[in-house]
Amino acid sequence: MNTLYIDCFSGISGDMTIGALLDLGADPTVLETELRKLHIHEEYELRWEKVVKKGVTATKFDVILSESDTHHSHSHHHHHSHRHYSDIVKLIQNTDYNENIKDMALKIFEIIGKAEGKIHNIPLEKVHFHEVGAVDSIIDIVGTCILIDQLKVSNILASPVPVGNGKIQIAHGLFPVPAPATLEILKGIPIKTSDIEGELTTPTGAGILSALVHQFGPVPSFTITSIGYGAGTKDFPNHPNVLRMMLGTS
Repeated sequence: MNTLYIDCFSGISGDMTIGALLDLGADPTVLETELRKLHIHEEYELRWEKVVKKGVTATKFDVILSESDTHHSHSHHHHHSHRHYSDIVKLIQNTDYNENIKDMALKIFEIIGKAEGKIHNIPLEKVHFHEVGAVDSIIDIVGTCILIDQLKVSNILASPVPVGNGKIQIAHGLFPVPAPATLEILKGIPIKTSDIEGELTTPTGAGILSALVHQFGPVPSFTITSIGYGAGTKDFPNHPNVLRMMLGTS
């Protein structure tokens, strides 16, 4: 049985997750080909490269939004950057992804959507994802599911999750870390203290953990076959901002 252990000692985001999965040995061409089935590929390009974070080599994954998209009329661009939860569900359901990929992706979006809906007091169908529906989050979430499926992972475990400290800018002003939606999503998940300033865990990262992880705790007893490091965007003074994954059999 393939077991994946997600060591989020520096938190977790969607792009760090895909970076770590690619670093583990998942196939980027499968990622590109499968993501085309969403029919939004004119809106983005994918980029990944090896970077060194505080002495640790990691894969940095980025979604670059297409230039052309920003030059369309305002209303058209607005449509792309604000998809509703129901639009995203249709995007996923209209593909021929296998049930495993569809189920995982829909579950992640539902968890994030419900949290956003609760925070903003709007029904799930009407939640429109400024963060989540942005194209990069759709790519991060669906891409994560594609790669987990490709690696034939049947059991996912993770470490407790640090959320970070300080304040972040949210739509309506400054707010202490974690952002309200992130905290809502992390209910039921062991979080842990850290002295790092900044937002370590994003709503997308929290949603991936909440939907897919079977158990939280220390590294399990298993035989590791590959190790991957996904790089985050931020740099911290004395701490590598990477997400570590271990794939193995138990």
